[in-house]
Order: sequence, then C-alpha cells, then structure tokens
Amino acid sequence: MLYVGIAWTADGYDVEVIDARGNRAAAPAQWGAERVSELTQWLLDTERESRLPCAVVVDSTNGLLDGLLTAAGLAVHRADPWVLPERPAFGSVSALALAESARTALGSLSPLTAEGGGQTGRDDDYHNGIRHSEPLEAELGRTGRCLRHGPRDRREIALTFDDGPDPVFTRQVLDILARYEVRATFFCVGLHVNALPDEVRRIRDAGHSLGNHTWSHPFLPDLTAEQFRLQIDRTSDAFERAVGEVPTLFRPPYGARTPESLGELLTGGPALALWDVDSWDWARPGPEKIAKTVLDHAQPGSLILMHDGGGDRRESVRALPAVIEGLLERGLGFVAADDLRSVAR
Repeated sequence: MLYVGIAWTADGYDVEVIDARGNRAAAPAQWGAERVSELTQWLLDTERESRLPCAVVVDSTNGLLDGLLTAAGLAVHRADPWVLPERPAFGSVSALALAESARTALGSLSPLTAEGGGQTGRDDDYHNGIRHSEPLEAELGRTGRCLRHGPRDRREIALTFDDGPDPVFTRQVLDILARYEVRATFFCVGLHVNALPDEVRRIRDAGHSLGNHTWSHPFLPDLTAEQFRLQIDRTSDAFERAVGEVPTLFRPPYGARTPESLGELLTGGPALALWDVDSWDWARPGPEKIAKTVLDHAQPGSLILMHDGGGDRRESVRALPAVIEGLLERGLGFVAADDLRSVAR
C-alpha cells in the first residue's frame, strides 16, 4: 500500500506519497486549488502505475477534497488532532506528517464516505458544539445577525450554493440560473476564491450574491478562536482582491457551531447564515431524490442548501431545473440570502 498525505496551504495543496517503509514513492508535489481534478487523476494514475492501493489522508481542517476523491473511487481517511502534531495557526500539518499517520496508525484514522462527508464519526463533537453554542447563537439572533430562514408570510426563498467556485460546476449552475432568471447566493471557500477570482467575478457580474464559507472548509470544533478568525479574515481578503467587496454573511462548514467561533462573530464581521432545507446533494443520492427533498421541505422564507463545489456536483446540476421549476410553480420568488435577513429583522 501507498500512503498519501494532502496538506492545505494558503495557495493550494502539498502532496507526499510514501511506501510501507516510509520511503518516498513519488517526488513531493504542489497543486493549486484550481487543479483539484488534475490532482485526482494523478492519484488514480499513481495507483494504476504502482499497482498498489493508495490510502489518502487529509486532516480535519481540510473539507474540500474528500467529496471529489471518494467519488473517483479513492480511499480517503481523516486524521484528527489527537493523532497529529500541532497545526500552525493557518494551514494544516505537513503532508509528510499526514502520510506517516496513515503508515503507522491507519486504524486510528476515520474512513470517509459520501454519506458521512468530512465529519464522518464526529457526530458527538458536532452536536456538543452546537449545544454549547446556543446562548451565543441566541445573542446573534437578538441582534439580527443569525439567519435560518426568512419570514413565512412572504413568498420568497433563497437558493444557496456552497463550496465553490468550481471551474466546471459553478458555470453550469450559473447557466441554469440565467435561463430561469433566478437569483442565488454562493457561499465560497477562500482557497477557491483565491485560485479562481475570475469565477467569483462571473458570479457577481451575473447578479448573484456572495458569502464567506471559511478558507479550507474545516471542522470548526477543531479550531481555536484565532484559527477560526484567520479562516474568515483570509477569505474576506480574497473576496476583496477578487471583487472589491466583502460578504456580509458567513456559513459554517457542515453547519457546525462552537462557542469560540460564535464568540468571534459577536465581536464583528459577517452575520451567521444557516438553512432550513438541506437538499442532501452532497451525499449524491441522485438528481430526482435531490429535487424531491427540496420540494418536499421548502416553504416561503426557506434557505435552501445546495452545492456547486467541493465534490462531484453533476447530480446537483441535473436536479437544479426541477428544483427551480417546482418552486416557481408555487409562486415563490428567488432572492439573495441577505434579502431574507433584511426583511426578517
């Protein structure tokens, strides 16, 4: 077996491949965030040429690769903080340390699946974080800075897309939205904003709104307050460079909340945007199931969660026309997520 560690940085991904003895099986490589599809193919080629399976390892602060890699048939594992060296304030542990964690203790890592996503096996930490954050979330709500949905007496909804921009799927989503003259909100990750500023400008120029979705899509319970703030601020800086403006909304990866993260939001920065309708498109259940899930649960004021990046989003794209047509048939209008917050105050 080969062991592949993938570390995220300010610019993209560092990759190390080692064999069962800890020797490098390939030269260290760096990949820009805009080249994830090429990285995926390189890993598949490495498996084929070596005739050895690859155990691919990311850490819990990297939630951008597992969807695409698992869809390609690669075995992806997550390394949690207690099996790794201390992380820097911004960035993951080294790619070599991640590969070594698999070589020496593969059984201590969590295999990731499409159904479980990047937080597979961390449900207790996820729910404990939300429970301990309830007082701070309530405070954000009292000040008009927490949005789950808009007013139920107005026939408006917000369609939102997470984890982009993606050089393929975001454009396909934008084409469908343009066909129906529908407005949406795109919660983008900083790594992709930094690597694909033209795509961000394409979203903005098409009349859609933008939101902050952290830099690397981390599991928030594993971040300190400083690490969380850097994720938000670096992403805001990338938006400023790309489009000359900073989003007013922040959506936490997986919807996770912690007292540390909400405490930082209370001191300033973007408002918290969650959702009340999860399409479950990230689990790739099929386009018909995605559309049915949305249409079965959407109502006036809903914030609908879909994805244009962070994985294989072909099913999301194929489901989108049915979603839009079904909501239009109910007489619902499409607005930006921040517009729902404005009328909800």
